[in-house]
Amino acid sequence: MIKHYMGLLQQEFRHYSKGKLQKDLLAGLTVAAVALPLALAFGVSSGADAAAGMITAIIAGVVIGSLSGGFYQISGPTGAMAAILTGIIASQGLAGVLVATFIAGIILLIAGLFKLGGLTSFIPSPVITGFTSGIAIIIALGQIDNFFGTTSAGESALAKLMSYRHAFTPDFPTLLLGLFVLFLLIFYPKKWSQILPPSLVAIILATLVTIVFNLPVAKVGKIPTSLLTSERLHLATLNLPLIKQLLFPAVSIAMLGMIESLLCGAAAGRMTGKELDSNQELIAQGIGNMILPFFGGIPATAAIARTSVAIKSGAQTRLAGIFHALFLFLSMIIFAPIMSQIPMTALAGVLLVTSWRMHEWTTIKTMIQQKNLTAILLFFVTMLSTIIFDLSIAIVIGVLFGCVFFISKSAKISIITESIDWQRMGMSHSDVGSNWVVIYITGPLFFMSSNQLKRELDKAVDKEGIIFSLRGVPSIDLTARDIFADYFSTAVINNQKLIFTSMQPEVEKQFNQLWDEQTDCPDQHPTVAHALQALHQDY
Repeated sequence: MIKHYMGLLQQEFRHYSKGKLQKDLLAGLTVAAVALPLALAFGVSSGADAAAGMITAIIAGVVIGSLSGGFYQISGPTGAMAAILTGIIASQGLAGVLVATFIAGIILLIAGLFKLGGLTSFIPSPVITGFTSGIAIIIALGQIDNFFGTTSAGESALAKLMSYRHAFTPDFPTLLLGLFVLFLLIFYPKKWSQILPPSLVAIILATLVTIVFNLPVAKVGKIPTSLLTSERLHLATLNLPLIKQLLFPAVSIAMLGMIESLLCGAAAGRMTGKELDSNQELIAQGIGNMILPFFGGIPATAAIARTSVAIKSGAQTRLAGIFHALFLFLSMIIFAPIMSQIPMTALAGVLLVTSWRMHEWTTIKTMIQQKNLTAILLFFVTMLSTIIFDLSIAIVIGVLFGCVFFISKSAKISIITESIDWQRMGMSHSDVGSNWVVIYITGPLFFMSSNQLKRELDKAVDKEGIIFSLRGVPSIDLTARDIFADYFSTAVINNQKLIFTSMQPEVEKQFNQLWDEQTDCPDQHPTVAHALQALHQDY
């Protein structure tokens, strides 16, 4: 493992120069400007605080960035992760999140060591799109209080939403400031975003307005100037009953960390032309998330937005991610008093826009335009499951539904029965084979398609002979084979002739095993045309 990692570093830093260092520095500074407001916002939206988000971005940027499977990966707190942390904090508090993060780190490390980086390929694309949309909705619902200045009750986003039935009285200054941030982000000129990130500009302006006019709105509060917070994980906290209690939430965190990081790496790999080492990435995410709780940080994953900014800013090596973390640390040390005055509604506005952009609108639009019913159902089932339950259950439900849809689709086979047309075959007209038919079968023959197969065979029981064309049959299971075995017996009794053509190797192997048990074996030909020629000659 260490040898492999050193090989990655040697390849990455080969021909490293002063020019590349300058590009890494500039990319790190640019990413830090984008990451600063998001780190604060995601820390708050998780149910922890802004300081936890900052510490997570700094530690993850250094630790995970150093060990990453791709030089372009920028890790830190994300909206998706914050969405599943709110429920854990509501029931277990921040201490529970710290323990769950540590356990999740162990799970990710084990996954990397056992080279399970390819597991995400088994999750259907509509399922990933569905839980991304579900998480986006949870983030948006979780910011209603901060945006409107209201107070809700309940542990889940839905429970909080339902509590507004009893009382919903927005605070006017809070709402006005939140709308200011929201409209600024929506109408911010794209050409300006290349110079200053819109979220950073919005938060700076909102903070200035709050300070100048002394607005009575909720603020972020104290930002520490140390990476060690008062509420952090201690080894003495870990005990078996607590670990058992938090195992399921930890699995949810690990699953999301794996999916988000590997999907981010796949997208970034296409942008750079350099493929992500998925197993090394899982090892990096595992070690990073094991270390984070001891500083008071929340779970981190690779972030697609920050990673793409790093690539577009000219990042050359993983030093860009480390520099971004160092710039964040300097900003925390220097601007902590000012950051403590950031209004919560400003962060809520940033998160509302972020949650809207999280939806994969192009993919969703394509599914609807193509009228892909299976994909649409998978999308909505996973999205609703994510909102109602949690990520782990949503993914399991999505994958199970995907399997059910796939199996039901695979069960649909095509069976076409045609009478023999000698003229079409270029042979002289004859009464030969007038009571023969050709049955063309397409699709896998297994237990779910066996009833359809049996019905079609029963229709041909009174024919003099049957030519089976199995070119389109990739496989056959024991249930379907037994149906053919029963039909063989019936054919012998009825003096019906059977001919098999165009069999795939695996299917032919199955039938050969069956015919070894028969006294009268059916004829075989490479194609239907060969079978017809032989039949015409026999008569």
